[in-house]
Amino acid sequence: MGHDEGPLAGRIILITGAAHRIGRAIALAAAEAGADVVVHYHRSADGAEAAAEAIRRCGRQAWTLAADLTDPADAAMLIGRAVEIAGPVDILVNNASIFPTGLITEATDRDIIENVRVHAVAPLLLSRALAAQGRAGHIINLLDARITDYDRRHAAYHLSKRMLADLTRMLAVELAPAIAVNAVAPGLILPPAGEDESYLQRLAHTNPLNRYGNPADVARAVLYLLGSTFVTGQILYVDGGRHMRGSMYAP
Repeated sequence: MGHDEGPLAGRIILITGAAHRIGRAIALAAAEAGADVVVHYHRSADGAEAAAEAIRRCGRQAWTLAADLTDPADAAMLIGRAVEIAGPVDILVNNASIFPTGLITEATDRDIIENVRVHAVAPLLLSRALAAQGRAGHIINLLDARITDYDRRHAAYHLSKRMLADLTRMLAVELAPAIAVNAVAPGLILPPAGEDESYLQRLAHTNPLNRYGNPADVARAVLYLLGSTFVTGQILYVDGGRHMRGSMYAP
């Protein structure tokens, strides 16, 4: 595929947390679809540069930018910094995430604030900055299929991802008609740090399709939303149907 071909040809996409895992898969899929990619990272400089090199091998341009999304000032400047090195940003993917364990009875104010800053405040600030360019565009937020149920072992994470789900709908209204805002909610895709594929195998029975997915499934969902001209405010679950078994919250 030539540099000027593909459904995202000529587009600049900024993906937070793109050095590894799902973020890297989205970055490579976007590059294969024709986009030039700004790879955000926090501490994974080597991983970010490796992802950028893989993007360049696809014939696309790639840049890396470091930012600490727990710092609102750092988050607020990230779009501007991306514009300086790559040009106007057309697409924002809010993928960066942390995944600390902890019950709601144990979570400290610092735990909750850190999760909210990464999963809700930073995406909000980045989305505002994208909109401030005065251009048409897309925003995709990465959620978690368990927001429909209750992930009690990761309470602060759970609260902040539910906040991002609400922000997705609010921003879809407030940034329309120029910017479409949607979300993808992965389910059983990758094992958490310290676990291997057996973790996924043990939990495959928890969704109706009785299997687990992979990062490419999430990347395809992101590309579908980016190619849609009449979809906004939606959450696309990539979870084998797991969200249909939720019982903690009213539908």
